Amino acid sequence: MTVGIIPIRAKLLRPARDGAILACVALAVAYLLGLTQTGVDAHTYWSSNPLHPYSATAPAAADAYFYSPAFTQLIWPIHALPWEWFIAGWTLLLIAAIVWQAGLWTAFVLLLVPVFVDLTVGNIHLLLAAAILLGFRWPWTWSFVLLTKITPGIGLLWFAVRREWRSLRIALAATAIVAGVSFAIAPSLWWEWIDVLRAASGAPSPAFVVPIALPIRLVVAAIVVTWGALTDRRWTVPLASAIALPVLWINGFAMLIAIIPLLPRVMGPTPASRWLASSRTSTAAPAASAPSATALP
Repeated sequence: MTVGIIPIRAKLLRPARDGAILACVALAVAYLLGLTQTGVDAHTYWSSNPLHPYSATAPAAADAYFYSPAFTQLIWPIHALPWEWFIAGWTLLLIAAIVWQAGLWTAFVLLLVPVFVDLTVGNIHLLLAAAILLGFRWPWTWSFVLLTKITPGIGLLWFAVRREWRSLRIALAATAIVAGVSFAIAPSLWWEWIDVLRAASGAPSPAFVVPIALPIRLVVAAIVVTWGALTDRRWTVPLASAIALPVLWINGFAMLIAIIPLLPRVMGPTPASRWLASSRTSTAAPAASAPSATALP
């Protein structure tokens, strides 16, 4: 049996997937034993002080934290973990996100530079991709996007264009609740965050960044997701969100992994695509079972 419309048999992809998973688990074990030192972005999350996350934050500085205060406050328990424990667990979480989205294509996906780099530096792009997919069924997961990278939240235009107001309200309300609680706890941190973002916006672009200005990319992203919403193309949401990243690092393209489960006819089924299909089936089932008006006596 081939996978989607691609002439590759599933039985050939399974050993590659399983081998890739074992290799990634070995990487996590190496982290746990202190045998390798990468995960520079993950170290920022681990080392950020929930009480003073921006005390040493500056563009291009080591361990510079740029996300909202809410994110580091929500993950405060991990700061008590030893670094080796955290990076091992974080790597396993990223691996799970890859396998859930890519399925049998896991080994091939890991060969892509953006995905491999994102896994090794421990950034959140793979988790953002998963949050976007989850958002089709659980819109509140968009709060993770809005409280970290912010601008990929342009993907919420999907709900606005399609007039799915309930989903949009849930996404925005969940974000507002988390942000509101965080602000009530430490309002000064939110003003510091705004100052940090303002300073970062004027800093020169570092290496390995796609040199296209954010306003231009936001316009393109808005056009892409609007077209997708009007034509029922879900895959345009992660694409637009990736285009709209505040800083488009090369590894930011790892977010495009979310396109795989949104094209099941092309790429074949994955755990994420099956989950999304089950959500559509469950919502359509009551309507399908209800008798039509013409069938009533």
